Amino acid sequence: MTTTLGPDASRALRALEDDSPSVRLRAALAVGTAPDPRFVGTLVERCAVEPEFFVRDMLTWALTRHPVSSTLPVLLREVGSERAQARSQALHTLSKIGDRRAWPAITGALLSDADDEVARSAWRAAVVLVPEGEEAALASALATQLGRGDRDTQRSLSRALVALGEVVPSALRAAATARDEGVRAHALATERLLRDPDTGFEAAIEEAKRVVALGGSGPEGR
Repeated sequence: MTTTLGPDASRALRALEDDSPSVRLRAALAVGTAPDPRFVGTLVERCAVEPEFFVRDMLTWALTRHPVSSTLPVLLREVGSERAQARSQALHTLSKIGDRRAWPAITGALLSDADDEVARSAWRAAVVLVPEGEEAALASALATQLGRGDRDTQRSLSRALVALGEVVPSALRAAATARDEGVRAHALATERLLRDPDTGFEAAIEEAKRVVALGGSGPEGR
């Protein structure tokens, strides 16, 4: 039997489109506090267009409050969206849900997406969702992205690689001999973080740049 939403739920869903970010934030909190599978489509759609980070984060929280059986199919469709923010937010939410049935959706195309935010979300989701035994293949795929983007993007990639642990050094070998100095430096910084996770990324990448500038290479060539 189909039932209609009550007045409180209807108001909350309408408030997700309010001009005020604080109103939208409270609405997302309300929807997550009283989850209903009928909210899922609206929440996912709002994630794709919401301009404020803190509101998007609350929308993700609201989605995690709903049954995985309701959210997973919608999110898996959304990772194929033409809208970059839709892909990025769907991947971010999948990483928070942590259901490994989503793993097949983490494609090579997403791991190398031209949009840095999408790629970063894909890296984080992949590390959470990767099945046992697939870590080395994932590390190799991630290593192809070394050297891309700004400092924040590179930091995200290094963190993802470090999270994969002992399979990573072998994945860094190709980057160690890359012609691009930025790729070599990023590989070297990541190797440093693997050995000493307490080293900050800024310190690791600056040291790596000095090594490369002096004629050194990646982790296998020092």
